Amino acid sequence: MSDFLERASRLQVTEFGYPGPLREQLNAAILAGLKTSTTSLLADYDHPGEELPRAGQHYRLIDSDERAIAIVETTEVRTARLADVDLQHALDEGEGLTSVDEWREVHERFWTGAEHTASTGARATLDDDTLVVLERFRVVELPAS
Repeated sequence: MSDFLERASRLQVTEFGYPGPLREQLNAAILAGLKTSTTSLLADYDHPGEELPRAGQHYRLIDSDERAIAIVETTEVRTARLADVDLQHALDEGEGLTSVDEWREVHERFWTGAEHTASTGARATLDDDTLVVLERFRVVELPAS
């Protein structure tokens, strides 16, 4: 086992999107340095074993086949109302979105979609006061080529 895989195997997993094209798109943006923030619903952490990310914590980033592709470090975590997500955070998500309205539309579609509903067991109900977790992160290690 490589040194990278050994280190990565000791870390909690982080994943973006669900396995498939969206996850691969988001991972590519992370590896290219374009995606340095993400947003999740605070309610998604209200399950046994789910903990909010913490600044300074390292995670194993996985691809759709659950292979470790990077080690990332959370650099900042804050909770905000959905209506208070700012443009810089939306831009730093690296998805090519150019406005908070566009960002919100894409995220609301994701959070109310079939995959998210199946994953959480309930369809999200969203409004301006819905609490979200805004996380910033950086890649700290990649596997050796």
